[in-house]
Amino acid sequence: MTDTILVTDFDFPDLDIERRVVDERDAELVSAQAETADEVIEAAREADADALLAQYAPIDEHVLDELDVQAVGRYGIGVDTVDLDAATDNGVVVVNVPDYCEDEVATHTIALLFACVRKTSLYDRAIDDGTWDWTIGAPIHRLPGKTLGFAAFGKIPQRIAKRLSGFEFELVAYDPYQSEDELAEYGVEKVSFDGLLERADIVSTHAPLTEETRELFDAEAFAAMDDDAILLNTARGEVVDTDALATALENDELAAAGLDVLPTEPPEDSPLVGRDDVVLTPHVAWYSEESYVDLHETVTRDVLRVLNGDRPENPVNENGLSD
Repeated sequence: MTDTILVTDFDFPDLDIERRVVDERDAELVSAQAETADEVIEAAREADADALLAQYAPIDEHVLDELDVQAVGRYGIGVDTVDLDAATDNGVVVVNVPDYCEDEVATHTIALLFACVRKTSLYDRAIDDGTWDWTIGAPIHRLPGKTLGFAAFGKIPQRIAKRLSGFEFELVAYDPYQSEDELAEYGVEKVSFDGLLERADIVSTHAPLTEETRELFDAEAFAAMDDDAILLNTARGEVVDTDALATALENDELAAAGLDVLPTEPPEDSPLVGRDDVVLTPHVAWYSEESYVDLHETVTRDVLRVLNGDRPENPVNENGLSD
């Protein structure tokens, strides 16, 4: 019997990589553009799907209770759109792609950092508008001696710390799940969240989205930061209260922000769009041609492993695996 994989939703140009991988296994791939749980259920039933590949669509308790699928593959690292408890209760294995874009996100974060510090986007727009004036970016400060702080210190910020080692930053990190010794291996001092806000000239957040981290950076957090501080976010949009961020920037309580992710994408009437002190990119930190291929191949092959009765490479809910 041929296994069927449903791609619940996607904004990729095509699904050629998935089709190639699925064809090697003599399975079937079908696709939809489901935005709601009910639409996912309808599409999966119509396809008689054995597994799901999901980008943004919610794979919640309702979906998992209603469908008889063996696996859910999440395009990307985060799995906040999948109800892991419900998946485990229903014997559904959830897989992700935890390391496909570590290099790209680290590079992109550094690019946003320098764009904010050196105000390159501001100068570029000014020149496009016919203004050649170095003073419009003042003040700009030198980097040696500045404190770069990380909210969460996983593999991506570890890469950033290594790459920036020659820029003479003081490095601190808030990460309750890592020890002082683990951080010290990267020349990073462990601090509390309050300590991060008080000390860092540049804060780069890499926290996953959980109930504890949702709007972790809010009005209170911005008030605790230095007026010259810069906020970077290449993790999850909902970790930052963007309305509070816009207010802080408007009131000169922060100097700048570099964001690759927003709570609503694309943004709808966001007060951050069009500001000279904000650099925005369209959730592209993950992307290179190489990471694109890795993402699509890896998640598809892992879902096929589950359907074949084999152990996946990247199970998220270990207790969802059969003995």
